[in-house]
Amino acid sequence: MGIVVLSFAAVSARSVALAGFGLDSLIEIGASTVVLWELADVAKHRQATAMRLIGAAFAVLALYLVVQSTFVLVVGFRSGHSAVGIVWTALSATTMFLLAAAKSRTGAALNNPVLLTEGKVTLVDGILALAVLGGLVLNAAFAWWWADPAAGYVLVFYGARQAHAALAE
Repeated sequence: MGIVVLSFAAVSARSVALAGFGLDSLIEIGASTVVLWELADVAKHRQATAMRLIGAAFAVLALYLVVQSTFVLVVGFRSGHSAVGIVWTALSATTMFLLAAAKSRTGAALNNPVLLTEGKVTLVDGILALAVLGGLVLNAAFAWWWADPAAGYVLVFYGARQAHAALAE
């Protein structure tokens, strides 16, 4: 449901930050699926595969956002406003912070590095939601068109960082 809402809001506003956050949400769902798969069999080879899958997904996200955000800035593209995007992103941030705490506690209790990493990924998603929210609000309130691709660059930084951390495991 969230990806549908974010997709609609991103297309309506033509927002690179909302599109990136939607893709990040899709990666979060994929990462959660990988964690469930990994928890079914805690063999070391599954943990390594799970970490590579999560890391690769974040590397692709970072690459997409570097290209898209740079293009938007270079051509001076101005995205529209999205009240739906603002509300949904605010709700997403709150949910992500709560979910990250729960995943981290469970991962620590199980001593499971994949679930601990997934908790970090979810925390990053909450931070990213705040960055995207900031870009959307600044664009809507002050017509700072560059705030949207700037929020995309925040996602690049965290996506690349998470990709590196997951692939280094």
